Amino acid sequence: MESGEQRLISMVNAGTLTFGPGALQRCAFDLVSRRATSVFIATTEPTLFLCRPLVETLEAAGVRATLWHDLVGEPTLKEFEAALAAARACEADAVVGLGGGSAMDVAKLVAALYDGRQGIMEVLGTDLVACRDLWLACVPTTAGTGSEVTPIAILGDEDEDLKKGVVSPHLVPDAAYLDPALTVTMPPSVTAATGLDALTHCIEAYANRFAHPLIDVYALGGIRLIADNIERACKHGDDLKARSAMMIASYYGGLCLGPVNTAAVHALAYPLGGEFHIAHGVANALLLPHVLRLNIEASPERYADIAQALGVAPSGDPMADALAGVERVIALADACGIKRRLSDFGIERQAIPRMATAAMKVTRLLERNPRVLTEADARAIYEAAW
Repeated sequence: MESGEQRLISMVNAGTLTFGPGALQRCAFDLVSRRATSVFIATTEPTLFLCRPLVETLEAAGVRATLWHDLVGEPTLKEFEAALAAARACEADAVVGLGGGSAMDVAKLVAALYDGRQGIMEVLGTDLVACRDLWLACVPTTAGTGSEVTPIAILGDEDEDLKKGVVSPHLVPDAAYLDPALTVTMPPSVTAATGLDALTHCIEAYANRFAHPLIDVYALGGIRLIADNIERACKHGDDLKARSAMMIASYYGGLCLGPVNTAAVHALAYPLGGEFHIAHGVANALLLPHVLRLNIEASPERYADIAQALGVAPSGDPMADALAGVERVIALADACGIKRRLSDFGIERQAIPRMATAAMKVTRLLERNPRVLTEADARAIYEAAW
């Protein structure tokens, strides 16, 4: 498998990207400059305190700010509908997602569906969103999803115990504000989970049936940054250099998701989040080594490149290097305190067949995997992770 140099791809980045100290205040300044009158802010309970400077600046300028923070975990269809109703109730003319991927995904969909011309069930899938009228900003407080620059939003379907995605260029924010200082209060467990999520984004974008040289540079760059900094960020949360590196890596991973996207790791992680409510980054970390081992034969050279970005010294044998890269991924997860067995999370072995069946429905990701994945393969991966 080689990058598709001749394949046509499109990268849709945030209209304006602001990175560094004071990024949140720049967000407030931009909202005031745009003459916003009512700003709807989607966030979560743990990140409420981080919203305070934004709210105070807006209110001092006479702009009404409505904080919606009713997300409990990863967003569901019902929670999205509640957020949409709250945004309409405050007559929002701008939307901000401040928090992790969950808050940003809700904000993106609120802004896109606010006008009522489409409902959420009409846009689940790819390129089904007709337009977006409301100005949208995203402010990440974790370093993992890269949602601040992606055309993707994920919601859980409670009836099917499965996550479902909306993919559209209309979901890419008008502005993204990245301040590493907003991530220093993340607990080590969240730092580890979100960092491994970003690592999975980059690995799956590089080893992908639709890999492209324009994206390869971001994918490998993100892998290097995470390998060099995730341990430090977990153990020394106030290290702004490590936090900055992780935030840049997360951003790089986000840039990979639109044009190339992820593959089997994410597809198999969906049932873990949908049915068992395992955090997305943790689900990826549980499955990543086992999917890598399955995929390596399809493209040992590219997996060797990944291993070298992870810090493995090249031996001249791509297969050996690729396998050493898997061990490096495991070592990183262990160093960050991530549990790596499905059984550690109370998942019973008899759940494996139905998880495999559910995962096979995520065709938009499975079709990108370097190797064709069967339901039997999915069961084997879950067994290996159990």
